[in-house]
Amino acid sequence: MVMFDFIDINFIDVLDVLMVGLLIYWLIRVVRGTSAVNIFVGILLLYVVWIASRALGMKLLSFILGQVLGVGVVALLVIFQPEIRRFLLRITSSTTAARKGFFNKLFRHARSGGMQPGDLEELTAACRKMSETMTGALIVIRHGSSLTEFIDTGDEIDARINRRLIENIFFKNTPLHDGAMIISEDHIISARCTLPITARQDIPAHYGMRHRAAIGISEVSDASVIVVSEETGDISFVHDGNIKTMGSITELRLAIENSYK
Repeated sequence: MVMFDFIDINFIDVLDVLMVGLLIYWLIRVVRGTSAVNIFVGILLLYVVWIASRALGMKLLSFILGQVLGVGVVALLVIFQPEIRRFLLRITSSTTAARKGFFNKLFRHARSGGMQPGDLEELTAACRKMSETMTGALIVIRHGSSLTEFIDTGDEIDARINRRLIENIFFKNTPLHDGAMIISEDHIISARCTLPITARQDIPAHYGMRHRAAIGISEVSDASVIVVSEETGDISFVHDGNIKTMGSITELRLAIENSYK
């Protein structure tokens, strides 16, 4: 039996490797599908060349690359600012959701949140009507994230969820139709809100700005979004950066209910 006495591995070493692997995994998830992925790959290749030049004793090249990489830390913070912000918000949202789930299990009597059947019926009925009349709509359903910075960009509504009110807000000739509506459980909080646009490049061309805004808000928060296409009348549901076209109102209702779990 061959003994590798020169290898000294302890728990901290294993933990170190796992943490680095987790960090790389999250970085790949953050930049995947965006223009930043090319920059990320370029920097990674530059770092590999720097390590190789040091190992081969190429002092001049390793010195130049070392200086570039040293100064490049600040440049990275600037270049990847949107991705870093999205990454940190996603971690915070995931932590909040996990903590909320833990306390809901710990205290069975605690209110789990979510939308009541009557409010859900009003919302989905409005979506059905707007789909039939080709009325474009963008409805954000708040979960754990506060969404305060996006709520403040719109006009306060503070009204119970009502199908006629929703249809009237998104009617093409009304001043509130342009932008997003944000709702929370049984209330419409605000309308005409501005949402962040996703930087992903893998979004199908037939999705418009409403769909891109829906994906954008779902990338920086745990909110779910309903999109009604003005061109086709199709209803899409967006959650955690994933978009899916709904085949029926029943499917939409189930998607909304599942987003609270």
